[in-house]
Amino acid sequence: MDGYIIGIDLGGMSAKAAIFDKEGKILAKKNVETNAAEGFAGTAAKLATLAEELAEENGIAFSKVEKIGIASPGVVDSATGTVLKWSNYNWTDVPLGERIASLTGKRVRVVNDANAAAYGEAKFGSASAYKNSIFITLGTGVGGGIVLDGKIVEGFMSAGAEIGHMSIEADGLLCTCGNHGCLECYASATALIRQTKKRMEENCNSKMWEIAGGALSNVDGRTAFEAAKLGDKDAEGVVKKYIAYLAVGISNLVNVLRPEAVVLGGGIAAEGETLFAPLRKAVESRIYVSSSVVPVKIIGAKLGNTAGIYGAYALAKETL
Repeated sequence: MDGYIIGIDLGGMSAKAAIFDKEGKILAKKNVETNAAEGFAGTAAKLATLAEELAEENGIAFSKVEKIGIASPGVVDSATGTVLKWSNYNWTDVPLGERIASLTGKRVRVVNDANAAAYGEAKFGSASAYKNSIFITLGTGVGGGIVLDGKIVEGFMSAGAEIGHMSIEADGLLCTCGNHGCLECYASATALIRQTKKRMEENCNSKMWEIAGGALSNVDGRTAFEAAKLGDKDAEGVVKKYIAYLAVGISNLVNVLRPEAVVLGGGIAAEGETLFAPLRKAVESRIYVSSSVVPVKIIGAKLGNTAGIYGAYALAKETL
């Protein structure tokens, strides 16, 4: 059967790939380790080999693969398949799509990984019932993507939709991007951990110490939430402040773009209704038109770490 498509999600430490049949079903998966020291040529060669081995090891002739979709970190010009900037790998103006096409003989589509994940959730995940959705991932940083009328919103040269770098405090904390007051500084797991540790240092009797096993080094994104469930006031304060900042960012996006659904992924979203219930109330208090008039849902992601693979596959299928 012809028409196989491979989706690849490139990361700083690994690349995950899946091969799809015509109906969009994953037939097999394969991962490889990646690292910056390999350089562009080494990484591109590894991705090409990954695609070929994924097919051949599962009884599919590579000649039967028609297209390859790649979700890459960094600023990616999806029209040309060029990674304009990926700081972690020190890539600048890297022709990733062109190189993979040359190495494999396949048609290749390269998109930003957050945009791919947003599209994956929109096509196959929690937002599949909606034409207009925003995906936000709450991890080490804050990333995401925007889908309006069923299409990815990328902006000029695909450099838009940088949700985590929307300023919510004009003179706020210094972000790794060099700007001040970015949403990422307040709503990422990194920010939550920082605030948790700060409050713990201010009160040695907080239950957060118990949750963390008595060591600041054990603090993670769940620490404050778990202690808050036990009625710890300091933890409740940390969680309330975190949700308030996240609500500011989401309400800004809702007011400008008015999606039908805001989908949250990443480790913090795993808190479920402990996060979502108060977050919905906080967002509702800030949006311009009530959700009772123009509905907007705030829901959890469904695809986990396969969202980027699904998005890369779907965009390759639909646009090549």
